[in-house]
Amino acid sequence: MKRKNVKRKYKRKSNRRLAVLVLAILAAGAIVFAVSHRGCTSPLGGGAAEEPEGPLWSDTLTNAASQIAGLEPMDREIENFMARNGIKGMQVAMMSHDSLLYAKGYGWADKEKKEKMTPTSMMRIASASKLITAIAIMRLVEDGKISLDSKVFGSSGILSDSIYTASLGDARMTDITVDHLLLHAGGFGLGGGDPMFTMKDIVQRNHLKGAPGSEKLASIVLRRRLAYEPGNGRRYSNFGYLLLSLIIEKVSGGSYWEYVDSAVLRPARAANFRAGTNYYADRHFGEVKYYGPDSTPVEEFNGSGRMVERVYGGNDIKGLKGAGGWIATAPDLLRVVATIDGYDAVPDLLSGSTIAVMTEAKGEKKENMTRGWAEIEEDGSWVRTGTLSSSHAYVRMFPDGRCWAVLTNSGNWRGARFARDMSRLVSNLNARYGEKMPQRNLW
Repeated sequence: MKRKNVKRKYKRKSNRRLAVLVLAILAAGAIVFAVSHRGCTSPLGGGAAEEPEGPLWSDTLTNAASQIAGLEPMDREIENFMARNGIKGMQVAMMSHDSLLYAKGYGWADKEKKEKMTPTSMMRIASASKLITAIAIMRLVEDGKISLDSKVFGSSGILSDSIYTASLGDARMTDITVDHLLLHAGGFGLGGGDPMFTMKDIVQRNHLKGAPGSEKLASIVLRRRLAYEPGNGRRYSNFGYLLLSLIIEKVSGGSYWEYVDSAVLRPARAANFRAGTNYYADRHFGEVKYYGPDSTPVEEFNGSGRMVERVYGGNDIKGLKGAGGWIATAPDLLRVVATIDGYDAVPDLLSGSTIAVMTEAKGEKKENMTRGWAEIEEDGSWVRTGTLSSSHAYVRMFPDGRCWAVLTNSGNWRGARFARDMSRLVSNLNARYGEKMPQRNLW
């Protein structure tokens, strides 16, 4: 395939007829409701939205659809990986040239309830959310709403509101551009800790009554000095992607979640994305249960002093927004990638030149210097990773047109070593079983 840049006897009878009529009306209404709402709840989980034309892949996809003769060794390899790393549940999906060839759930979505993982189970995708945010930013660029060189702060900056300008603790912040934030080159360091994961400390230090909203949090963090001159260094910055989320809100005039849903997810027909929540009781329908690497209680992120499970209340997941706040399925994640990969089976959301800009390696050291993607491997693969104490995500687009996505509902303390193991697993799966996949399209 060419690549390109959802009386009493009478009275009883009458009542019976009326009851039947009412039931028929209610049933018809239920059918209409079900059809019009199928797979199309808003990303905030707060109601229904217009359904894309045609059926969704998730209407028919089941694990049974992925039981392929000859791939039993692949199942064993994945299950062994899970056992070695204490992973309760995992999702694996693979597409080739925009066709979904494989999608399967392994292990448990909720072990205590005996609910098995399926290809449509949703889970946190952690920093893979940054890729979604970068796509949204590039849509704004292509629409002429902003440019990569647009200044973020200052009187002529996008975020020129007083809540930001009155908080700038370093004059160099007026030099920060949109592109700097995409490339983790905005000058933000980790002095004082990562603000997206030290919320409890921020609440306490600033004598707040609870966790601040995104704008207030930004104003607090902007009081800090920069670690280096914008554009002349690089430090991985979750806060930089929160700022990109605020830029999206300022320019679009709506919430970050709404814009990404309308500009990226719906055009991509990626129906199973939702804004993440913080607690088990607030999880979305179809969302998994999360398992941390240990059971040690931690203080709640909002400064309440309450002790909670690390994976449920230890951090403000929804507050991460574009830095790590989305939940999704592995196939839906691939569906979004299919719109920015240059192959034409799924229409691309961005131009070929914009896709090239997103995958351009900056400087001599290629890793972690792309826009939205985490790194470009030596073989030319595009890689996006994500890590939380509750979940991991790994996406790899190989030069041969095959792309794999792996999600877990369990955290692992092995950090970078675990990410390397995920990389090796996906490389092995592609090399050993890529050619054995049936020629079909589960989408």
